[in-house]
Amino acid sequence: QVQLVESGGGLVQAGGSLRLSCAASGRTFGNYAMGWFRQAPGKEREFVAAISGGAANTDYADSVKGRFTVFRDNAKNTAYLQMRGLNPEDTAVYYCAARKGPSAPVTSSPYDYWGQGTQVTVSS
Repeated sequence: QVQLVESGGGLVQAGGSLRLSCAASGRTFGNYAMGWFRQAPGKEREFVAAISGGAANTDYADSVKGRFTVFRDNAKNTAYLQMRGLNPEDTAVYYCAARKGPSAPVTSSPYDYWGQGTQVTVSS
């Protein structure tokens, strides 16, 4: 069982930055691929970014490429999502997710564990 706890959300002005963290329980964090997803009011949950267990591979949604960076520190059992150039369309609840295995899927269904979410609000 893996427990995930997100932090770092908040209110930011357009053009600003935030860094989200996802702290995981357990001793084998490096064996898990991590994904970031978001859900805006009235919309379906959507993929944002993903990173493989060893951090060799990353993937991004087109809407965040060049603005967001996903990375991880396996020694700290933590994954991160650095967000820059935020705009109001990025407003959503952001979730991290974990999946045991080498690959980092870009869809939500393969992920087994989810955090509780953290709110990101971008004002115009």
